[in-house]
Amino acid sequence: MMAVTQTPMTTLTSVRDLVGQDILSVNQFSRPLLEDLFGHAHAMRQAVQGDGGLDLLRHKILTCLFYEPSTRTSSSFIAAMERLGGSVIPITQGVQFSSVSKGESLADTVKTLERYSDVIVLRHPEMGSAQAAARAARVPIINAGDGAGEHPTQALLDLFTIQEELGRIDGLNIAMVGDLRFGRTVHSLTQLLTQYRVTLDFVSPEILRLPMRLINDVRSRSIPVTESDDVADVIETADVLYVTRVQKERFGDLSQYEAVKDSYAITPRSRPAPGAI
Repeated sequence: MMAVTQTPMTTLTSVRDLVGQDILSVNQFSRPLLEDLFGHAHAMRQAVQGDGGLDLLRHKILTCLFYEPSTRTSSSFIAAMERLGGSVIPITQGVQFSSVSKGESLADTVKTLERYSDVIVLRHPEMGSAQAAARAARVPIINAGDGAGEHPTQALLDLFTIQEELGRIDGLNIAMVGDLRFGRTVHSLTQLLTQYRVTLDFVSPEILRLPMRLINDVRSRSIPVTESDDVADVIETADVLYVTRVQKERFGDLSQYEAVKDSYAITPRSRPAPGAI
């Protein structure tokens, strides 16, 4: 784990507050900001579907700096930037063959790339890396996953998808299944959901349970919570079934990975509730 000093983060309330800001944690997002952000996202989605793109980010350059393999996340950022008229420097493959292999630190890499960029999207295997990069950089850093820590942009997209598909978030029963210990998307989405009136069910093997600090945080907000190791306990009542893979790369002991890797498989026979996603 990267040793960093936590930088205080301001909770923002409107999309205007995001200008020039690092996006490091879902803790920066208040419910008013989420509602404002999703309204803008819906309008932009409709504009892109209608016209193929917008010109909001013309002459702006985004650098994707990915120290871990990624297909969906890197492609999402690249597609979004280009749909909005901007350009991308894609450092998404072979970082190990770059200056990093010569001993260049994350801070040094960020300081170099900021010379070419208006914003840097970072994915890194170590917790705290996004905070460290943000302290070194003079351009905004967007956290696209830092080890087993957070993945705020994925969580925002997941929450937006729930809103778009079901028309609401309040009142839903949301079940999270799989690797809840190391799953950074689960960690971030759970924290966002504490701002809504929901019920949360957590399903995982014993060794992959959600960290206790997150369970305690959820319970402190009077949100109903259940924990189980059997998806059958929740699937009949779930409005949303959020399933994560067991992450081999997070295990120090591969025998533990082998023991739990096939714990959950969701098929049509699993019978989710009608209208659920």
